[in-house]
Amino acid sequence: MGTFDQIAPKPIILFDGLCNLCSSSVQFVIKRDAKDYFRFASLQSSFGQHQLQRFGLPINLIYSIILIKDGVVYQKSSAALEIAKSLNGLWPAFYIFIIVPPFIRDWVYDIISKNRYVWFGKKDSCMIPTVALKSKFLD
Repeated sequence: MGTFDQIAPKPIILFDGLCNLCSSSVQFVIKRDAKDYFRFASLQSSFGQHQLQRFGLPINLIYSIILIKDGVVYQKSSAALEIAKSLNGLWPAFYIFIIVPPFIRDWVYDIISKNRYVWFGKKDSCMIPTVALKSKFLD
């Protein structure tokens, strides 16, 4: 089993590293992750690409946030709600929306995802974490 294939001891959030909204969302999670629960990798990174292949997802899957937790893959709104459940503050209360059928939650997610570059902008290269945050990111 390769390094990339081992079940991570911490949940991993894969995100579009070129998307301003996605990068801001990662910063949002980091600020509310007081227990140092999550690790992060861009979907474009070697690690991210390997994880997509490992779980049988298309390597060009940059329209969805992915959460890998205990060997299970969550996508789109399910990933966002699972992440919110582990944050500090009132954010876990948003998990109540898990009762909304996924096709409805993901329909809203898809509208935002399809327009994210237009509404929030796009970077020319993936976000580079600061030295202080480097340990939270996987290559």
